[in-house]
Amino acid sequence: MKITTWLTSLCSALTLTAASPALAQTPPPAKPDSIDLFIRARMQQLRIPGLQLAVVHHGNIVKLGHYGLANVQDSVPVDRTTLFPINSITKAFVGVAVMQLVEAGKLDVAAPVGRYLPELPAAWRGITVRQLLTHTSGLPDILPEGVQVTADDQLTAWKAVQAQPLESQPGEKFSYNQTNYLLVGKLIDQLSGQPFTRFIEDRQLRVAGLPRTTFADANSVVPHSTRGYTYFYAVDGELRRTAELHNMFEVFAPMLRTAAGLNSTAEEMATWVLALQQGKLLQPASLPTLWTPGKLTNGTERGFSKQLNGYALGWPTITRPEHRAVAPVGGGRSAVFLYPDDDLAVVVLTNLTGANPDRFVDELASFYVPDMRLATGFGLPPTLRRLHHELRRRGFDHALALVRQQQKQNPGYQLPESEVNAWGYSLLRQQQPREALEIFKLNVSLYPKSANAYDSLAETYQELGNKTLAVKNYQQVLRLDPHSKNAAQQLQRLH
Repeated sequence: MKITTWLTSLCSALTLTAASPALAQTPPPAKPDSIDLFIRARMQQLRIPGLQLAVVHHGNIVKLGHYGLANVQDSVPVDRTTLFPINSITKAFVGVAVMQLVEAGKLDVAAPVGRYLPELPAAWRGITVRQLLTHTSGLPDILPEGVQVTADDQLTAWKAVQAQPLESQPGEKFSYNQTNYLLVGKLIDQLSGQPFTRFIEDRQLRVAGLPRTTFADANSVVPHSTRGYTYFYAVDGELRRTAELHNMFEVFAPMLRTAAGLNSTAEEMATWVLALQQGKLLQPASLPTLWTPGKLTNGTERGFSKQLNGYALGWPTITRPEHRAVAPVGGGRSAVFLYPDDDLAVVVLTNLTGANPDRFVDELASFYVPDMRLATGFGLPPTLRRLHHELRRRGFDHALALVRQQQKQNPGYQLPESEVNAWGYSLLRQQQPREALEIFKLNVSLYPKSANAYDSLAETYQELGNKTLAVKNYQQVLRLDPHSKNAAQQLQRLH
């Protein structure tokens, strides 16, 4: 796992930009606060061209920020009204629309979809509405990897996907799948008596007061909208990360715009969150249903990642002992984290696919909830968090000794390899490579047969300039895993 990104010096900050039609009439810019500095550092680190931020705390929008460029080619700055595609965050709006139909007595999420859409293939009819919404249906995907469906071929794609067999039994596994939300769109059309786009516009955008939020894609001419960018580029049929910024063009077929069709601003997204919290869109009693993750037939919850570990009705969820969250994410570039127990929500919209702001939104939340600061060990499992506190007091070079002491006192004391490795990378993100090094050293001591543990240690030595120990540990990687391409490549560079 590469760590160069985390160790790169944050030597310069992006300039906070705003439109300034006449210098004499423009008030002096506000002095950047610690959140602005954090955002600029992350933008520099991840090479994000443009970003909007909004924070809702205790029922008020307490922070708005706009940074960088909406259009790199023409040096157009982001301002508070710049529109960003929110991609799959659209599904959270769809989840609200479904619950509005539930409140109206028109839909039961536990019912089979065939009750409402009897024309579906026989194998599909017994799938529940909840299974569609939580991506546990087992349906084949109308958008397999690398395929784009447009308005011209959507009916052909819809006919083709209905002829395919189920990928798994309903409820058997989590599989993120756009066919699910195509069907939910058909449900909304059928039960509301109007196109799902109109239903969402009437029942959410107008009610919440979101005049700029709109359904659109790269083919649409939308005033004051950002351009999309990526550092990934297909070369000889293989998608690779490059050093150059590339334009990103995304087209969403009309029938798939329940999956990814809305464009909005951070401020309007924050306004929508407030409307949801204040009962303008749903009754408060409906929110637990909206935000309860689906369960598989074996009783477990699944989601995108270790962090986003569940999926509710259009809302990815974060289940953890402290500061749980519901967290819609979209396109690898935008995120909305709502922390129900902390009366806090954070919206980050960017124009870079691959920015993945969900990885740093918790850090933004920690400006308002101090217990969430990474320095306190937030995000670590309870056992690691206790060890983290002790090492902060004694020094990280005591890590192995403290763990061995605990193991003598309690033979069942264990630190999972993957969690220790993730702890090391968390320290790197906090610009603490020396502390991270001690944690990676701890991991190889606990798991001396793990090639991955040695690989992380080798890369850390390499970045710290210790060529001798980097080579030694890469050699150990190859002894444990002779097929490691990364270790072989790094050794070739170091020799």
